[in-house]
Amino acid sequence: MAATLPMIAGALALGIPAAHAADSPARDALKGTRPAWATAKADKGATSNNAQVKARVYLAGRDSAGLAAYAKAVSDPNSPLYGKFLKPKQAEARFGATKAQVAAVKSWLRSAGLTVTEVTSHYVAVSGDVAAAEKAFGTQLHNFAKGSKTYRAPAKTASAPAALKGAVLTVTGLDNAPHKAQHKDQLPPPDAVFKNSGPFSSYYGSKIASTLPDAYGQKAPYAIKGYTGEQLRSAYGAGKYTGKHVRIAITDAYASPTIAFDAAKYAKKNGDAAWKTGQLHQVLPKNYTHTSADECGAAGWYGEETLDVEAVHAVAPAADVTYVGAASCYDDDLLDSLSKIVDGHLADIVSNSWGDIEANQTPDLAAAYDQVFQFGAVQGIGFYFSSGDNGDEVANTTTPGHPGVKQVDTPANSAWVTAVGGTSLAVGKGDKYQWETGWGTEKASLSADGKSWTNFPGAYTSGAGGGTSKTVPQPYYQKNVVPKALATANNAAGNRVVPDIAAIADPNTGFLVGQTQTFPDGSEQYSEYRIGGTSLAAPVIAAVQALAQEARGGKALGFANPAIYAKYGKKGVFHDVTDNPTGSGLAVVRIDFVNGVDAADGLATSVRSLGKDSSLSAVKGYDDVTGVGSPANGYVQSYRRH
Repeated sequence: MAATLPMIAGALALGIPAAHAADSPARDALKGTRPAWATAKADKGATSNNAQVKARVYLAGRDSAGLAAYAKAVSDPNSPLYGKFLKPKQAEARFGATKAQVAAVKSWLRSAGLTVTEVTSHYVAVSGDVAAAEKAFGTQLHNFAKGSKTYRAPAKTASAPAALKGAVLTVTGLDNAPHKAQHKDQLPPPDAVFKNSGPFSSYYGSKIASTLPDAYGQKAPYAIKGYTGEQLRSAYGAGKYTGKHVRIAITDAYASPTIAFDAAKYAKKNGDAAWKTGQLHQVLPKNYTHTSADECGAAGWYGEETLDVEAVHAVAPAADVTYVGAASCYDDDLLDSLSKIVDGHLADIVSNSWGDIEANQTPDLAAAYDQVFQFGAVQGIGFYFSSGDNGDEVANTTTPGHPGVKQVDTPANSAWVTAVGGTSLAVGKGDKYQWETGWGTEKASLSADGKSWTNFPGAYTSGAGGGTSKTVPQPYYQKNVVPKALATANNAAGNRVVPDIAAIADPNTGFLVGQTQTFPDGSEQYSEYRIGGTSLAAPVIAAVQALAQEARGGKALGFANPAIYAKYGKKGVFHDVTDNPTGSGLAVVRIDFVNGVDAADGLATSVRSLGKDSSLSAVKGYDDVTGVGSPANGYVQSYRRH
């Protein structure tokens, strides 16, 4: 008998249910699993026991604290471990879940009556009815009002058996409110063609709207036709670097069926280096889900992928590009795409032009994302996320009877990613950088008599996302750079402020893209149009980072924020972007086809003011529109090994 005791003790330690499991053994709370909106006031009563639940139990691994500590150390230029990255197998062996932990988690879930549907190195997926989920996670599931809708959520924080000894990081899926991302851009739907009407400027200020009313006491230039790679490379100090031998990954949902054709044609037409055989790869799921227009709008993501791929190649024409498409715009699928990149180390630099408002992110999902970012950091992989296109999000979240809420976007709010803000960019004659403002647009239409701009400068339309997180504590690298008033806006102890760095985003000073679209006659043809959004800023910064990695002799930059903030204040490294770089108001004139294709239904003339981003301001020094600024001529050079 004595000989078998250690086996029983071991079984209990691994969380395999013992005979007296019903006597409510000790449990560990899984913090953040009860969403903030699941309040007593919103409680509509218990969810039916027979309702079905699909959940993911994310594995904490054998040393989650050690993972975070190592991720910090290898990313910090002041650490002796800086740049001492691990290979994927080394990271998994040191920090991943053990076979015993996985077995114990599966056993616990099955004993509660749940069915295990998938097991990966990151999570155990399960399905079953509400009664089984309640038994497994030690909480009742109730229905709660959230806005005008009702969703299921835990009535109290979920938990796992203490006998699992912290093997569980978190569980997602117990609440069934949508957790999905929007792509961050100003894209027309690519299933119908979109064209810009001229006249255009070929560089900033090259064509003045001399017959139209003044704006800010002077005639305004027409909007750019769309900057090209040559102009952007010059603006951000590319020099001779092309991103050679550097791998960049791009994540979005779904996949454009014409991406290879479109990217090749665009490069040829616009002076970019031709794509080499095998330079563009795609990693795609077996099946796509949630594709309808009212869920994820799959077609709308084609243009997003096109923009990201073409912008990366325009700025870093020799970089190797891997597009990793998610099965849908839901967080679980996007997390899978990010994990694929990390598990296979498919790239050192990852561009992500999607996200959602912070209020929609729950702490369980934040923990799952951060774990992927930390596993990336220990391997030398950096993630770049667009900061959003709705400024402080107040206008975007305002609904009848409910004022909007000032907030940042997620996952850009993570302390483990580089959040990319947006600017309006003026590149002058000879590809010369003139200035940038923070991206924020106010629009006024031409009056009926053509003699003035109606209600000038007009209503706010869009701008770079930014501000202070309500949930993420201030990361160490922002201390002594981010002004105290910003850091402490929501918490005296200080929180994460977004963004970290910025680049071109304003669609009125935007980038030209080429994409196959459906024309009114039903034909599918290649067409070009100007585009913007922080969807543009993220791939541009990712490409600039590829140039910096090449300048560094090819050594990965990893999670870049500590290095970026360490360079803050050094001469010639960043453009310090402000909203008023010329001392007078700035605006451009846009003429658009009313129907988005041709002049058949007339033209719409408007003036777009620059540097007016909701309540956010680009000021001297660090700010919540452009972070430390945009890369100047000395930025890429600053990574050179002397």
